[in-house]
Amino acid sequence: MSELKQDLLSGNDAYARGAWEAGVTVAAGYPGTPSTEILEALAAYKQQDLHCEWSPNEKVALEVGAGAALTGARVLVTMKHVGLNVAADPFMTLAYTGCVGGIVILVADDPGMHSSQNEQDTRHFARFGKVPILEPSDATEAKDMMKRGFEISEQFKTPVIVRSTTRVSHSRGLVDLEDRQLPETKIGFQKNPRQFVPVPAFARQMRVDLEKRLHDIKDFAETDSINRIEYNDKSLGIITSSTSYLYVKEVWPEASVLKLGMAYPFADKLFKEFSENVDNVLVIEELDDFYEEHIKALGIKCDGKNFVPNIGEFTQSKLAVIRAKYEGKEAPNLSPVEEAADLPMRPPTLCPGCPHRGMFTALRYFDCIVTGDIGCYALGVAPPLSRIDTILCMGGGFTMAHGMDRSPEPKKVVGILGDSTFFHSGITGLCNIAYNKGTSIIIVLDNRTTAMTGHQDHPGTGKTLMGDPTQTLSIEKIGEACGIKRIFSVDPRDIDSNVQLLKQEFEVDEPTLIVAKYPCVLNDKSVWETPREIDQDLCVSCGNCVQLGCPAIEYNGEIPKIEPLMCTGCSLCENVCELDLINAQGTEK
Repeated sequence: MSELKQDLLSGNDAYARGAWEAGVTVAAGYPGTPSTEILEALAAYKQQDLHCEWSPNEKVALEVGAGAALTGARVLVTMKHVGLNVAADPFMTLAYTGCVGGIVILVADDPGMHSSQNEQDTRHFARFGKVPILEPSDATEAKDMMKRGFEISEQFKTPVIVRSTTRVSHSRGLVDLEDRQLPETKIGFQKNPRQFVPVPAFARQMRVDLEKRLHDIKDFAETDSINRIEYNDKSLGIITSSTSYLYVKEVWPEASVLKLGMAYPFADKLFKEFSENVDNVLVIEELDDFYEEHIKALGIKCDGKNFVPNIGEFTQSKLAVIRAKYEGKEAPNLSPVEEAADLPMRPPTLCPGCPHRGMFTALRYFDCIVTGDIGCYALGVAPPLSRIDTILCMGGGFTMAHGMDRSPEPKKVVGILGDSTFFHSGITGLCNIAYNKGTSIIIVLDNRTTAMTGHQDHPGTGKTLMGDPTQTLSIEKIGEACGIKRIFSVDPRDIDSNVQLLKQEFEVDEPTLIVAKYPCVLNDKSVWETPREIDQDLCVSCGNCVQLGCPAIEYNGEIPKIEPLMCTGCSLCENVCELDLINAQGTEK
């Protein structure tokens, strides 16, 4: 017997391993915490028959995946929870057409909003789209359920959602490693308009077929071991899933548990069987009352959100408090450890040397409204920069600016987004501004990477996820093609010039596109220069350099100083020092 191979994998590594072992040959996605590492880990297998790509956005990724799955290939599509909003259009119709090769849509939720603008419960999307959704609870199940997802997808000819959460994606566990097995399906599209062309005449039958398919999957959910009952003390039975299952096993080790691996379709027969064999039912689920609402609709008496919060991420401590509340006991003292009184404040801020800081500083000279977007430049909202006024969603930086401009807001409006976001969903907004005769100033903070999720490439960087050189798309030329006539490429560090440019463009009665281009200093250290220093003898502590909000600048008593180990030599502080008292270290003054 061959020796069992194991490795300590994160949940995201395990998802990638599961896809690789399942014989996935096409994978696409858009980076977004906590899902980003899955495609990067899958691409690292460097399998010749495996193609992985970053797509401009999640809708494109799912459409790429759908096309590949219709040829018979096994396909993985990855995104975070808000990405499924973007991909909702193809998702809802793919549920109708179904697939040939297995297609798994990995959606990573972020309870507690560690790195997201909202909390969403993707289980609702599964019910909305009438497709099955699986919920692993740890890294081992992450790999196993990824493989099951492809089997279920091909068995029922349906896309399958695998719902991860931040805790599953980023925690580690021992995972059994198996060999890669390619499916026997021969790749080749088989023409069948009645299945793959949802014009109304065909779609009406697809709608009927979708209900039949869902009924069949429901039978599967009620009988397959992916959902299981663990009987112990029958005075309390807990219905749960995902990481909540692990916390329940720690906090209620004596209780009976119905552990759901397939969250939807609902396993009604299991709900009824379990509730009839325990004295009391308690539903423990993170975020919404997805199970509880349905269980009560079945006429089953249960407790749930009357004890369990529907906001934020669960922990063992939170469940210990819930148990005490459920049993009518005094809650355990779990007050957080008091912070040391002398710890310095560390508010979130842009990195030392971040080029975005220069453009935000230039904008501070104007009484205008700045509509921001999703990315690290969202930190421009924090003092002392304080130069982001609104954020809504990916691409909203452009479109919200146009909305305010047309309202008509009396102040001038500036819309901002990053280079990756420009390719994600900014281009259509730019088209809209040109087409509908907007007058706002639009700025792309182009740092040549997708910085916030860990420096992933995009259509503007000239490199693919697989590491191959490729076409580099020009934001300026795309802006020109969209109909924008006033286009400027600037260095965001040149504050004086950018102030003059903004002043000029605020007087123009047509839209302006400014591309503020300079590399992220954490991604391209070739741009690092000699650290700067402040003349401590002559500095009058006017505060101009401190107002940049650079973490490398701190007060040394009453005079600010620059921490050389943090300084990247970006020279922004040198540019704002009116007394010319900041220079490169070692420079003769």
